[in-house]
Formats: sequence, C-alpha cells, structure tokens
Amino acid sequence: MRTVLVTGFEPFGGASDNPSRRVVRALQADPPPGVQLRTAILPVSYAAASGALHAALALHKPDVLLATGLAGGRAEISVERVALNIDDARIPDNAGEQRTDQPVVPGGPAAYFASIPIKATVAAIRAAGVPAQVSQTAGTFLCNHIFYLASHIAATSHTGLAVGFLHLPWLPEQVASKPGEPSMALTSLMTGLHAAIAAALRHGADLALAEGVAS
Repeated sequence: MRTVLVTGFEPFGGASDNPSRRVVRALQADPPPGVQLRTAILPVSYAAASGALHAALALHKPDVLLATGLAGGRAEISVERVALNIDDARIPDNAGEQRTDQPVVPGGPAAYFASIPIKATVAAIRAAGVPAQVSQTAGTFLCNHIFYLASHIAATSHTGLAVGFLHLPWLPEQVASKPGEPSMALTSLMTGLHAAIAAALRHGADLALAEGVAS
C-alpha cells in the first residue's frame, strides 16, 4: 500500500482557524481507501517549518506529498504548477519574522514544477463535483516556501517522491462577516482532497488540456 503525506498549516494573520488544518484533521478521521494516509500540521514559521517538514518526511517516508494551505479570496481548490525559490511576503510569519527577497534554498534552482499531474488532478477534483483550477503561482509566503522546499528535497535526497501543493478557499464560517468573499464547505474540501489523492497516486503523463492563462 502506498503512503501519502498530507500537510496543512496552523492559523496565521490573526485568523482563528485554517482550512488546511481543518481538512487535514478531517482526513485523519476519514482517510481514502487503499491508501496509507499520514498527516502533519506545519507551523507558519520560516525557521520551524523546514524542520517540521524534514521530520514528517523522515518519519513517514511517503510516496506522495500533498501540501495544502489557505489562499483567501479564491473560489476553487487551486492546484499549483510552480514553486519559486523566493521568500518575499507583506506580512510576518507567526514568529514575527518577515522576509524580503530571500531564497528558500540558497544556491537552489530558480523554480521547480509540481511532480504530480496537475491537470489530471484538477480534472479529478472537478469530476467529483468540486470547483478546481490550475494556478500558476503559490505566492511567496510559507505555502510557496514549503512547496519549494519539498520539491528540492525530492530532487536531492528523497528521489521518487511526488510533490504537489493545493491552495484552499476560506471556510464559510470564516467569511460570514465578509460579504462577497468566496468560500468552500469542509465537506467539499474533503471530497476534493480525496479526488486529488487518487489522482496524485496515478502520477504519470499529465492530461494535455489547456489550463493556462492569457494575459
């Protein structure tokens, strides 16, 4: 049985919860069939996140890593294409550290592509009845930091590891006082994650579908 590690993040930026933490905890209680599911909640801290990720990978030795995080303002589950070697955020992490134009891994490649089939993953999530999209950027805060770091680990010391990152919308209760702000119910997030895990385990040639942007 193949092992899938799904990670989420602690709340940050003054929020009381994080959809990625909620969905990871829900997956623990309702794992997909036929999968050895392992989970971890990562700190929103540049200094601590790296050690937590390394520890989870060393402990669980997964075949697939699906990292998840919050992208407030998005209406779909976003399957990220590219991880950039840059930390540059307008807010500090939960430890008070704010980084500007610093590499995630000094001397590392400028970027990595996701090694799960991103378009097949989007198609699988949509087929399950949940809105999804290919996203071209994971930002430059902790989500991108973990996405890049995990990709670098896979490229240098954990060969064979497939890495993907999914950005999740707010939960409905988090936008109750924010009229017009998109959200997604936890049940839909769960359905989408189940579909994404199944698609990631079939990682091979991706679907030849147009999912880019014109700008």
